[in-house]
Amino acid sequence: MPTTSRTNVRLANSAWESLMTAHAALMGKFAAEDMWCDVNMREYDVLYTVSKHDGPMRIGDIQSGVLLSQPALSRMVDRLVIRGLLERSPDPEDGRAVRINLSEAGARIQREVGRAHARSVARDVGGALTEDELQTLRSIGQKLSAAAAS
Repeated sequence: MPTTSRTNVRLANSAWESLMTAHAALMGKFAAEDMWCDVNMREYDVLYTVSKHDGPMRIGDIQSGVLLSQPALSRMVDRLVIRGLLERSPDPEDGRAVRINLSEAGARIQREVGRAHARSVARDVGGALTEDELQTLRSIGQKLSAAAAS
């Protein structure tokens, strides 16, 4: 195991705290906006995650893209199916499993809320950073995601 200096431990934790503080501040600001009338932020997160895929997804695949436990995600999917925003279909590869897809209404709401949310992100993230900083932030986020996945 590689050795880590005290400075690196402090700097890594300071950087992490800064990232989490920015995340909390931005999420609080986004949550206060009026775009969340048809779905809340967590529901939108599920709809957005499903919308990024070409076809139906297993719940486990959805879970890798959202900040919900498997039981909480299952309950949310149930509620979104009842509301007509998601649809279930049998999994052709596993008779015990189901696949989840956006309904027409779910796709419509995801697009409408997504456009408003994208404008908010552009305003608050894009407005605070230069284009070079945005590219660096994207690169750092991708690098951290890849490291966490390995």
